[in-house]
Amino acid sequence: MKVLIVYAHPEQRSLNGSLRDVAVRELEAQGHEVRVSDLYAEGWKSEVDRGDFPSLPVDARLAVAAASKQAFEAGTLTADVKGEIEKLLWADALILQFPLWWFSMPAILKGWVDRVFVYGFGYGVGEHSDKRWGDRYGEGTLAGKRAMLIVTAGGWQDHYSARGVNGPIDDLLFPINHGILYYPGYDVLPPFVAYQADRFDEAAFGATAERLRERMRTLATTLPIPYRRQNGGDYVIPSMQLRAGLESPGARGFALHLDPADEGGAPGKPGAMRSTADLREETA
Repeated sequence: MKVLIVYAHPEQRSLNGSLRDVAVRELEAQGHEVRVSDLYAEGWKSEVDRGDFPSLPVDARLAVAAASKQAFEAGTLTADVKGEIEKLLWADALILQFPLWWFSMPAILKGWVDRVFVYGFGYGVGEHSDKRWGDRYGEGTLAGKRAMLIVTAGGWQDHYSARGVNGPIDDLLFPINHGILYYPGYDVLPPFVAYQADRFDEAAFGATAERLRERMRTLATTLPIPYRRQNGGDYVIPSMQLRAGLESPGARGFALHLDPADEGGAPGKPGAMRSTADLREETA
């Protein structure tokens, strides 16, 4: 496989830096080809502004979606954005690695998404009609590829449990897993999460590193999170509401968008429903 790791941490000697090196070494040992986009080291520009659209007339109003569509179709995106798009098309699998800062990804990584997932590439793809509402949520430019998160968090694992004060980790990561990765078509694998990142000793690092090696060894075979496909019949178009009666008993919130008939996110592959947390535990 060809694997792209987009890495977002300002300190190379951090736990994140060490885990990135573990992942790269294991992937290469398994025969995979690996590229790393180290956003801080490369001085990635995180904000979207007029500079992203050099062909936009100076007197034109900046409408980001329209400008990105025009620039993508005309081939006038900036060189750094073009380079990342080429990497995404090259890669069979994408890994986003970052520390959980204020319940989300660092601004530099969000800026990478904002600038690279442009209209016509990451979104705005496919027809909109009374039968389809674009190629998204399981379809799109990046369909057939795999993606996952490697995340470090400062709090205890219990803090991010179903009753934990920080909220369930699956809910916190849902906007990234479902809204950023699944949206343009990726098969999204359960995340790898390392807790109490500021309190690691040698033993804790050794155990976590071995868990990560196992995840890298099974990157091609781990079952994806069984998100529902938007155009698969579960949602009413164009309101995009989930049809009544499809959810598992007691399911609510983000869990409504998990398919109880889908074992691993692959169309036509029935099986018993398992939660995202269950999938994470099996591959942790």
